[in-house]
Amino acid sequence: MRLRSLETADLTDKTVLYRSPYDINVEDDGTLTDESRIEATLPTLQYLLEKQCKIVILTFVGRPDGKVVESLRTTPHAEVLARLLNHPVQKLDECIGDEVQSFIHRMHPGEIVMLENTRFHPEEMTDDDSFALELAKNGEVVVFDAFPQAHRAHASVTGIMRHLPSYAGFYCIKEASSLSGILESPKRPFTVIIGGAKVSDKVDAINNLFNVADQFLVGGGVANVFLKAAGHDMADSYVEDVFVDAQKKVKKDWVEYAKELLEKAQKSDKIVMPVDVVVGESSDYSFLTQVMYVDGKQAVAPGWAAFDIGPATAQMYADIIHKSGTVFWNGPMGKFEDDRFANGSKIVAQAMANSKNDSIVGGGDTIAVINRFSNPTQFTHISLAGGATLEFIAGKKLPALEMLREE
Repeated sequence: MRLRSLETADLTDKTVLYRSPYDINVEDDGTLTDESRIEATLPTLQYLLEKQCKIVILTFVGRPDGKVVESLRTTPHAEVLARLLNHPVQKLDECIGDEVQSFIHRMHPGEIVMLENTRFHPEEMTDDDSFALELAKNGEVVVFDAFPQAHRAHASVTGIMRHLPSYAGFYCIKEASSLSGILESPKRPFTVIIGGAKVSDKVDAINNLFNVADQFLVGGGVANVFLKAAGHDMADSYVEDVFVDAQKKVKKDWVEYAKELLEKAQKSDKIVMPVDVVVGESSDYSFLTQVMYVDGKQAVAPGWAAFDIGPATAQMYADIIHKSGTVFWNGPMGKFEDDRFANGSKIVAQAMANSKNDSIVGGGDTIAVINRFSNPTQFTHISLAGGATLEFIAGKKLPALEMLREE
């Protein structure tokens, strides 16, 4: 996917409405839970500073439901950005209005201001065009770097780009380019690792990658669904089985879905499932743990639950990773926050870090795993987006990126 780059625009001395990806949660003490998205935007902002732009930063944070929520203000985001960029960042307590426009008019080239959380206005989430126009009055041109929000049809995402010339920032381009690569021309063999608790939020990505990938390795709650679909009794393990969308009046049985995929993949052995799991007594979470082998109908004994892939599976997965040309990983292999169930995720993370293949990681929990157990700099690309990454990999059109496509 080719996007209009900010390098193709004449931005010198322009007032840039910079749509940032700073939807970052704030801890109770006012600190940000993660600074990686801000770090990722520094090259774009430094480029804009070199062009002597006035930089006006837009973002939303959390889900305040159209009301002012003190804990979701963008003040800590501005403070962290100022520290990381080593440049003053001013902060306003509103994102539209005469006072905001007057402040921006008085700014000097090379100055930066962070506007307030756009979701404090209910019109933001409905992509209200009047509200989008008010936001657009704060700049002459849009530089869009908010790949994690590119799947949203919001006033500060798609709305502002209806009213101003728009270009993609370096971070946004890097995300789109890296993810496009694994869909269009991955190095072979191409291995996809799918974990996490739920299969429902990954089903579209699995479907889209099914004919692209050479193998799928499953772990976590996703593996439990596939093991149950293969006829194994998972006892008290968490299995996302039936999903009901009341609004769409749709019922989906994920175990049946997994059965269909297994039947489809039967001849090619495309889906690789755990041969052993780490389990614990489900009645007491201070339990002892043990390894159970997946052989026969009873994979997990009654009164026990699977919380991680077992050591034999972890080693099997590591061997496959080392032989792969491209690996995409989304979702931990188990309940990695607990050291007793972290080994599977640890082995996979270290195998990817130590391999010479193209290694792409997506999803907040997966990033937490590699930060804990390996060196993030050893990975080819770490996607900082959650839902947007999965939708992109699923082959869906992200509204913001469609508006930034090169003609």
